[in-house]
Amino acid sequence: MLSLALAGKPNAGKSTFYQAATMADVEVGNYPFTTIDANRGVSYARTRCPCLDRDNRCDSDNCRAGKRYVPVELYDVAGLVPGAHEGRGLGNQFLDELTDADAILHVVDASGGTNAEGEPVEVGEHDPVEDIAFIETEMDRWLAAIVERNWESVERQSRSPEFDIDEALTEMLTGVGATPADVAVVLRGLSYPGDPREWTDQHRRELASTVRERTKPLVVVANKTDIAPEGNVDRLQAAADRVVPATAEGELALRRGADAGLVEYDPGDGSLAVETGVSEEQRAGLERVREVIEEWGGTGVQQAIDTVVYDLLDQVTVYPVENETRWTDGQGRTLPDAHLLPRGATPEDLAYAVHSDIGEGYLHAVDAREQRRIGDDHELSEGDVVKIVSTAT
Repeated sequence: MLSLALAGKPNAGKSTFYQAATMADVEVGNYPFTTIDANRGVSYARTRCPCLDRDNRCDSDNCRAGKRYVPVELYDVAGLVPGAHEGRGLGNQFLDELTDADAILHVVDASGGTNAEGEPVEVGEHDPVEDIAFIETEMDRWLAAIVERNWESVERQSRSPEFDIDEALTEMLTGVGATPADVAVVLRGLSYPGDPREWTDQHRRELASTVRERTKPLVVVANKTDIAPEGNVDRLQAAADRVVPATAEGELALRRGADAGLVEYDPGDGSLAVETGVSEEQRAGLERVREVIEEWGGTGVQQAIDTVVYDLLDQVTVYPVENETRWTDGQGRTLPDAHLLPRGATPEDLAYAVHSDIGEGYLHAVDAREQRRIGDDHELSEGDVVKIVSTAT
């Protein structure tokens, strides 16, 4: 399962985002370090379900009339403050917990109501654009410090006749969440001495920054857009590659309202319908959220997760079935499972995602849409429905 981490200063709205995205009960407070231990839960990426191409909808609990929700892990960790890489606040704990994250959602207070230390101030008092590079800088320095601490060991290894600088760096960097493939890509793009004793601080900083860019890609969530001064969101979008306007409080209100039967809404919808029996106060609050949805196409919570999964991490959703004609599993359930795989994944990759035994016994695969056998090197696409033939089935 993909793992997404929520990062940002205290009071930017990370815990509210987490609660809205997972509907888990967490402590939310208007003071620094509300979150001490990481909250971990399950959220969902939203995509179009292939059942819309059939006469009947599927049997999955994660499908709502053709809106398919695919599980991802989401976790919210302690807020970051300047100097976190040196241990300020809960910095080292926070940064260490990011090791296993596949991507980061950087939650920024777009209203400017939180200063650099994560303390509440008047809305508009702080410039949120100043927070854009904050997380990346702290992570770069944290990772550079890890490289520096381990460099003496690399130099000792270099005394061996069999020493290989690339192998030594790979061994070190896989300990902070990089895969051997990640390290290989990073090293191909860098120019560096083969002797670790000739490396400078600049070499090590460049290595750390490039590894972080490769292994911890990031999307900025411009939270609290419903109260942000005019122009703040536009300036944030101009300052970063991927910025998703959001109101985590608005999303949380909609999900609670939907659970209570007060509003018709599915996560990620670009509209909502208010039911009868809603109080005037509730209606006024829902109308404020509706204004955000109409301006930005949603509350931003679901859109931020989808942006990370499908755009930043370039995943595709694939549906394994046992019956390629009916699109069912062994119990006759239609499209019960969905797997996220990196673009370029093959049928064998899907087989291993279903179960290691299925992967080890992989024989061939069938495209259930086209009713034809597909090659082992076939690249899977979004919405593919595939039957895996394996000795383990």
